[in-house]
Amino acid sequence: MAEAPSANAPVPPREPFDRRLARGVQRVTASALGPYQTAIVRIGFSLTWLLFLLRELPHRHELYGPDGPWSWEMGRQLIAQNDAFTALMWSDSAFWFEIVYALAVLSALLMLLGWRTRAMSVVFMVGVLSLQNRSVFMGDGGDNVLHLAAIYLVLTRCAQVWSLDARRAARDAREAEEGRAPRRDVVGPLLWTVLGGFLLAATYFSDLTGSLWLLVMLWVLWLAQALWWWVCRNAPGEPRTLLDVLANLAHNATLVVIMAEVCLIYATAGWYKIQGSRWQDGTALYYPLQLDYFTPWPALSDLLGSSGVLVLVLTYGTVLIQVAFPFALFNRKVKNVLLVAMMLEHAGIAVLLGLPLFSLAMISADAVFLPTAFLVWLGARVGRGRDRLLPRRRGRVPEQRRTGEEPAPRTLVG
Repeated sequence: MAEAPSANAPVPPREPFDRRLARGVQRVTASALGPYQTAIVRIGFSLTWLLFLLRELPHRHELYGPDGPWSWEMGRQLIAQNDAFTALMWSDSAFWFEIVYALAVLSALLMLLGWRTRAMSVVFMVGVLSLQNRSVFMGDGGDNVLHLAAIYLVLTRCAQVWSLDARRAARDAREAEEGRAPRRDVVGPLLWTVLGGFLLAATYFSDLTGSLWLLVMLWVLWLAQALWWWVCRNAPGEPRTLLDVLANLAHNATLVVIMAEVCLIYATAGWYKIQGSRWQDGTALYYPLQLDYFTPWPALSDLLGSSGVLVLVLTYGTVLIQVAFPFALFNRKVKNVLLVAMMLEHAGIAVLLGLPLFSLAMISADAVFLPTAFLVWLGARVGRGRDRLLPRRRGRVPEQRRTGEEPAPRTLVG
């Protein structure tokens, strides 16, 4: 039996503050944190938007197009007041609307696959903002979360894993190790040149587009990408390292903002519920179950609503989870338990209240807090399932390098 440490045993010296600070700065600048979390957020939100656009394809003209009750002229007056960004104000023709809608569908699909993610994230954001700001009364809470997430994803490196970009990067790295000359990238510069043309058009229609700050942001992104391309080709040393550090800082700061937004959503929702009398007496869940609009499965809603104890438990449990979640972040085990409970809650909303896309958007936002070990395990299981369903190609397929196994790049602090 091991002896207990003596009370007089020497205490190891505490690490100096400057060393801890340097290590923290090194970690934040040397790598983009949460690669699996940002990848699952990217996949979740792009899938949510893609499913919404495909579901509303037959009704697109009534929702956001020329046949909608919110006419183009009314939309123009609203944009002049709230200064919201939308490319649909450039023209009131049905042909232009079809182009914007098709680009929104295509960008959502390519964002889901992680193909040229940096460029697609910009097109994805423009598509989301253009359609949602065209008819602001068509959205719900899930659309608001997607609205913000589309802006945040532009600033993240969300294609480090589980993407075609990561697969291409792994292939290029393998070819470099084998001494083969790097492949010339034609698609990337051509894609950004086309986007530059659209950006010039957006600047020309700036009085109709709205949101001058967003145009400035798009120009900064375009110029930053052009600078990145030039540096990678002509100055791959210290300038490349500096740009890498800045990109990591932008990614990590945006990741913190996404986490803070999720906490703010649940905190405000929980505290507002506490002030409602129906939530206080434990009957709030009963009333939406009696509305025909929110009962896709009447028998299931009646069965749940007939149990007063179950309604009471679910009502109080919803408030407790939402209020407690921001504080649970200080304890990993409690956080994971509440995270599972919240995702199950949204799954229940999708089934009982008929709001699948709202629930998928909220689950996508919650995914930013999923443990890395679980996401790695999930990715491995999905990979095995894919290998069983799809025939294997001949030859060795380059694997995506795991972030934890990559050597840390040299940064400004070491």
